[in-house]
Amino acid sequence: MPKMRTKGAAKKRFKITGSGRLLREKAFISHILTKKSRKRKRNLRQSTLVHSTNEHAIKRMLAMK
Repeated sequence: MPKMRTKGAAKKRFKITGSGRLLREKAFISHILTKKSRKRKRNLRQSTLVHSTNEHAIKRMLAMK
């Protein structure tokens, strides 16, 4: 059986925490920023955890399972 390959797109977008959860960056911060409030833009800068329903699929893309 051949080796499992990591998907390059997933490798660039997700990081694994020490406990095995997945981190992602938030969307909607690239353009049309004038109508978004300062508070909203500040909150979009932080990374967040991937939802548990998507974790299994992303871990497969990262060749973890």
